This record gives sequence, structure tokens and C-alpha cells, in this order.
Amino acid sequence: MTDWLDDINWNSDGLVPAIAQDHKTGRVLMMAWMNREALSLTATEQRAIYWSRSRGKLWRKGEESGHVQKLHEMRLDCDADVIILMVEQLGGIACHTGRESCFYRVFENGTWKVVEAVLKDPHAIYSVGHTHE
Repeated sequence: MTDWLDDINWNSDGLVPAIAQDHKTGRVLMMAWMNREALSLTATEQRAIYWSRSRGKLWRKGEESGHVQKLHEMRLDCDADVIILMVEQLGGIACHTGRESCFYRVFENGTWKVVEAVLKDPHAIYSVGHTHE
């Protein structure tokens, strides 16, 4: 039997993009990267665990903010190079800006317009000087 992780078409950096969606509404909450270990741990722990490219380490979503993503289902696309995570977003905030979704800007009349309010001030979510998990 082959390892299910071998079915993934990892990019040249050994990563695969993962899109988190609300399991009830289907709303796209965020996109992040996963390496082999992050994907394996996500399946084992039943919560979203990503690979932070900027910090070069595993990032358990919600480890600092408390906004954990509980896994309900994982899907792999037809080319085996994108993962979708159907999650329950604890606290209702996925974005480090304090919004429900990272996709809060809409292209309108040649500019990006912010169309969603901040639900919680990021400074109240994260420690001083830290604005992103």
C-alpha cells in the first residue's frame, strides 16, 4: 500500500497550497501552504496545520490567536496539487487582520475596495509587535 501523501503533487519547494473553507457556508476563509508533515499532522490532529514560509516552521492555526480551524473534511483536486480543508473556524476569525476571511477586498472601478469590517482588533488578538501567525 502506498502512502496517501505520495499521491500529492508537491511543488519544487515540497509544498502544496491549502484553501480553508467554512464547512457550513463554503466561504473561502484563507489560503496557506502545507508541507508533508503539516498535511500529515492535519489529518492526525483533525485541525489545520500549515507551513509558515516566512518563519520556516509548522504553524498550528490558532496557536497564538485561539482561532483554531477544526477539520471536517479534506479534499484533493484533480491534478493532486491543491488541498481544500472544510473547517469549523473557532472564534469566527480566520484572518490576522481580525476579519472572518482573508478575502475581504473586492476589485471595483480599478481599485481594491475593503468590503468587510474588522471583527476584532488584531492588537487584541496577538502579542505586541506580532501581527501574523
